[in-house]
Amino acid sequence: MPKGFVYILECSNGTLYTGSTIDLKRRLRQHFSGQGANHTKKYPPVELIYVEEFERIDTAFYREKQIQRWSHSKKRALAEKRMKDLHDLSICMNQTHYKIQAFLEEE
Repeated sequence: MPKGFVYILECSNGTLYTGSTIDLKRRLRQHFSGQGANHTKKYPPVELIYVEEFERIDTAFYREKQIQRWSHSKKRALAEKRMKDLHDLSICMNQTHYKIQAFLEEE
C-alpha cells in the first residue's frame, strides 16, 4: 500500500481545507491551479500550512476525516504546533459534559 499525506491549506476566505493524497506535489498543483476540490476552486488556497506523512494511505485518510471534524481553532493550533492549545481545544464544552456540569454546580 502506498504512503499517504494529510495536509491543511489556508484558503483565500480564511477557511482551512483538509485533504489527503498519495502524491502531495501533484495534489497541491491541482489545488493551486484551480483543478482541486470544489472548496479550493471556489476559495483558492493561499498557503500550505500543515503536512503529516503516513506509511499507508488508509491511515492518512482516517486522520484526514478526524481533522475535518475539528474546529478552525483546533486545526490552526495543530498547524502551528501549539500542542497545549490543541489539548485545551479538545475539551468538550457542551452543556451536558461532566466538567461543565461540575463547574456550573459550584456557582
